Amino acid sequence: MNELLLLLTDLELFGADLIDKKDFFELLVKAIFNFLVIGYIVRYLYYPATKNKDYLFTYLLISVTVFCLCFLLENVKLELGFALGLFAIFGIIRYRTDPIPIKEMTYLFIVIGVSVINALANKKISHAELLFTNMLVVAVTYGLEKIWLLKHESRKTIVYEKIELIVPERREDLLADLKERTGLNVTRVEIRKLDFLRDTAQLRIFFFEEEEG
Repeated sequence: MNELLLLLTDLELFGADLIDKKDFFELLVKAIFNFLVIGYIVRYLYYPATKNKDYLFTYLLISVTVFCLCFLLENVKLELGFALGLFAIFGIIRYRTDPIPIKEMTYLFIVIGVSVINALANKKISHAELLFTNMLVVAVTYGLEKIWLLKHESRKTIVYEKIELIVPERREDLLADLKERTGLNVTRVEIRKLDFLRDTAQLRIFFFEEEEG
């Protein structure tokens, strides 16, 4: 087995080593560590607060992709272009069907930031520093979600036909009607779209998760 591994280590394909034991082991350990940290943040902190499986899927895949991108291109001399490209990641991600809410965008920033940190950590950064950085992000996120922010605001998008209630001066009547018809303690409303041909409006209603239960 050792002879086979040594043989594979010495082989080259298109001018590159077929396998580099040291680098491959480093990639494996860092990838597992990063996935555990990101997995805990999005599965046990983000998902219980929002119940949104779409972003759960997105965050995990973005984390894996960004981690691999940064790790594999760490030794490529792209200099300023590479650095600018990393920051451009935050700007090019847009979901045109539905703008990302502030909370989801914050988690997206955390996912990408932690993945970049874990991928680009080198010998100048001790394992204790890297572990402390990851645990600090997890601890602060946990504190905000589970301790300080006890109520989690949820939202739903609905089509509403009583278009006469959407005017600002009848906002209280609108909230009262929505509470009665949905059974939720609606705290605020956003008007998304208006269709005067059908006399309907697309509304986004907000309520607290605990109150829904």
